[in-house]
Amino acid sequence: MMEKPIPIDEEYQFEGRAIVSETDTKGVITYANRKFCEISGYTIDELIGEPHNIIRHPDMPKAAFALMWKTILSGASWHGLVKNLRKDGRYYWVDTEVTCSYDNNGKLKGYMAARKPASRTNIIEATALYKKMLEQEQ
Repeated sequence: MMEKPIPIDEEYQFEGRAIVSETDTKGVITYANRKFCEISGYTIDELIGEPHNIIRHPDMPKAAFALMWKTILSGASWHGLVKNLRKDGRYYWVDTEVTCSYDNNGKLKGYMAARKPASRTNIIEATALYKKMLEQEQ
């Protein structure tokens, strides 16, 4: 498992195509598109086999991911804003949709996440909410 970068207070803004990744049922990355590699700063070889939380920013409350896992484990899709950590320590915000992925026999094989740049309005709202949530977790 790779060491996580030290966060720096500098946003990495991006535009364009969706960031897509897939994981197994335990959240280990099995696929990442080129845009994910570009935005996260990691190579495909660095991402495959790593837990998806390799890009988790420490400003993200545990409760946000607990809700995500509860939702996707029930078979439903989850949608929310996530602040991610790049390999170089900068952060980026994404508007994320996580869905279940099934094999040809209908058995859960993992999860797929599709992300796009988050809007400024949503980032402002999420920052305030996540700060309160983090304070409650302390």
